[in-house]
Amino acid sequence: MQHNGAGESPNGEPPPLSFSAAAPLQMATSRVRRFAQEGRTVPPQPRVMVVFSAASDTENQRDAMSGADTGEEEYRKPAIPVPNLNLGKSLRTLDAPEEFPEVIPLNVGGTYFTTRLSTLRRYEDTMLAAMFSGRHHIPRDAEGRYFIDRDGAYFGDILNFLREGELPQRDHVRAVHREAQYYAIGPLLESLEDTQPLTGEKVRQAFLDLLPYYKENLERIVEIAKLRAMQRKARFAKLKICVYKEEMPITPYERPLFNSLRFERSESEAKLFEHHCDVDVSFGPWEAVAGSVADVYDLLHCIVSDLAERGISADQQCIGVCDKHLINHYYCKRPIYEFKITWW
Repeated sequence: MQHNGAGESPNGEPPPLSFSAAAPLQMATSRVRRFAQEGRTVPPQPRVMVVFSAASDTENQRDAMSGADTGEEEYRKPAIPVPNLNLGKSLRTLDAPEEFPEVIPLNVGGTYFTTRLSTLRRYEDTMLAAMFSGRHHIPRDAEGRYFIDRDGAYFGDILNFLREGELPQRDHVRAVHREAQYYAIGPLLESLEDTQPLTGEKVRQAFLDLLPYYKENLERIVEIAKLRAMQRKARFAKLKICVYKEEMPITPYERPLFNSLRFERSESEAKLFEHHCDVDVSFGPWEAVAGSVADVYDLLHCIVSDLAERGISADQQCIGVCDKHLINHYYCKRPIYEFKITWW
């Protein structure tokens, strides 16, 4: 289509339209005047589409134009510039780090303490050092003390270690160890784990790790004893428990009949001795480390002490051995213990 009042470029293509602010209005007025002079009816003007574009180069402006319909040309207003919102602007920086006085008043769960700021910051990788680094907000009570929502019963032991490396007395070790875990004080944790009773507990746990399903069996003792006492409406309940170290018969005259002192045997030999004693719970077998002297009495002690730790009174006594016949002249011979669980 030939454009009225417009020439062509040497290569036959129409020249690019100019997008000055007054250009559309001038062109529309000139066109209406020409139609009036010729006595022709002014055709309806095409609708104006407003294009929002941030592009400023001529190529993008030319791509933004299209015909209104197949019969008439369409003139569009120049793209309205979008205000620069500066979306790349960085977020507001944090406030300056909080500054603390040299002497810090503390309220730990309602218990008051006073210490130096350097004491709380003694070890960098601890919760206390992070809290009083200035990077975090710490609430204060009505009297202006910095508040820590934690039981303060053993916080004094924590401060004594931070001040001069002093360890708590023995009956506080377990509780202070829990507090040291909460405050993430690594040096204190290491020192406590090398003292009693935590050292003994580590050795004890190494022994219990040899036993399969120890914790599960302990739970079964509690559940069975509770159910049995409630059914009988009694103050105590009795259970039969088998505690054995070796899976094979262990009498001296039987040992030479097997491959070695560790009773290595084939799969067919093992099946001959597979059975379940007529008891409530069985602990064992376990394979002791070479040179270990741990035996069933150590395991019995662990069972009774762990029940006592949960507030359950337990007494035990050996009432015999399992006399189940296995093969030929072999019998089970696993020791059977009677546990008396007292509830009140």
